[in-house]
Amino acid sequence: MELRIKRAPRIDIEITVPGDKSISHRAVIIAALSNGTCTLRGFLPSEDCMHTVNAMRALGIKIEQPEPDTLIVHGKKRVLTPPKKDIDCGNSGTTMRLLAGLLAGQTFESRLVGDAGISRRPMDRVIAPLRRMGANIVAEGPEQTSPLRIHGGSLRGIHYRLPIASAQVKGALLLAGLFARGKTTIEQPSPTRNHTEVLLNYFLVRTVQDDDGNVTVFGDQVPESRDFTIPGDISSAAFWLVAAAVQPRGHLLVRGVGLNHTRTAFLGILLRMGAQVREAIEDVDQHEPSGVVEVTGVPLKATVMQGKEVSQFIDELPILAVAGALANGQTIIRHAQELRVKETDRIAAIAHNLRTMGAQVTEMTDGLQIYGPALLHGARVASFGDHRIAMAFAIAGLFAEGETIVQDADCIRESYPGFETVLEEFSNPRRMQISTPVIGSLAPAPVEEA
Repeated sequence: MELRIKRAPRIDIEITVPGDKSISHRAVIIAALSNGTCTLRGFLPSEDCMHTVNAMRALGIKIEQPEPDTLIVHGKKRVLTPPKKDIDCGNSGTTMRLLAGLLAGQTFESRLVGDAGISRRPMDRVIAPLRRMGANIVAEGPEQTSPLRIHGGSLRGIHYRLPIASAQVKGALLLAGLFARGKTTIEQPSPTRNHTEVLLNYFLVRTVQDDDGNVTVFGDQVPESRDFTIPGDISSAAFWLVAAAVQPRGHLLVRGVGLNHTRTAFLGILLRMGAQVREAIEDVDQHEPSGVVEVTGVPLKATVMQGKEVSQFIDELPILAVAGALANGQTIIRHAQELRVKETDRIAAIAHNLRTMGAQVTEMTDGLQIYGPALLHGARVASFGDHRIAMAFAIAGLFAEGETIVQDADCIRESYPGFETVLEEFSNPRRMQISTPVIGSLAPAPVEEA
């Protein structure tokens, strides 16, 4: 699939976004471990999340899907059955890493496989601590990459400091800790998204978080079955929010979106760049706050993104780089070497595509220097098989002269089915128009310091 994009007219629109990808993965797994039936609404039926659903089915969990965004998960009190064949994780690193933690606690052998893309992604960061807990894990690919052969059981709790901030590794260890003797404590070098521990708490599993951000889970606990509604994905909303922010007088309202404080740091970056950003939490009943975000665009100014804050908006960096290319001044992104080992080398991909569209970019080992404002021109750009690269440069195309073509855009379905429909609304607005600020009385979102 190719996406063809032309310059957007004035943006003045209201949207919703599909369910949160990170939460969808975790909710399915924890509900499957519960002591009864759980209905999950707002589930993201993307390719990545469906790999997690099918993995849990392969492990003996009955999961019904009466609607694309609704799952009925029949928990079996942590009892899983040996899979009859390899478990296919597709291109989902979240699926593979979380399942590695889950399967480390099982007494049977299983094998996790994926496509060519995931087979290049490092798994040693999750393998090493799980081995310390007592799991037998063999990485069959070169340099500790998948396929992963796992034989678990008889785990013991450990205290482990993550060498690199990673919500996926933290989540894997918390899941393994449910099946371990004693307590498992994860120490984080910097804050990461906290959906695993929030969901464990919602399903009445006891965890403890201290003032330093260390998270502890106690073994031999069974989640209590409960229904749960997954909020909209703030990382998916980020593409549209940036589009509104970079267009002077652009205006966007996103409803029903997740506003977990570990996921909204990129809003602080937009504020730092000069955009008018407001948020309002409307629902906190399920521990995952949700509400509305409103952005009004102005001529943006460049900023510096570096240090510990970077881990809090690592998924939003591709679209923030596009914002940097359209902002006044030199935008610097540092300490983002984690981008090198995502679905593709995102630092190289961003630099290549921005240059193709006429921007001046310097690529560094751990980031980028982007010189703006660039007069972007339409071009044929590659997705590199990476959903966030594809979506980021579709947004760039809304601000380029001429037509932009994003090649091999099928990968977008991994995280955002229906993206192209919303993109068409931005290119040719016909409905969902709004004309006045909705939450103008709210205080601005907090600014994250570089």
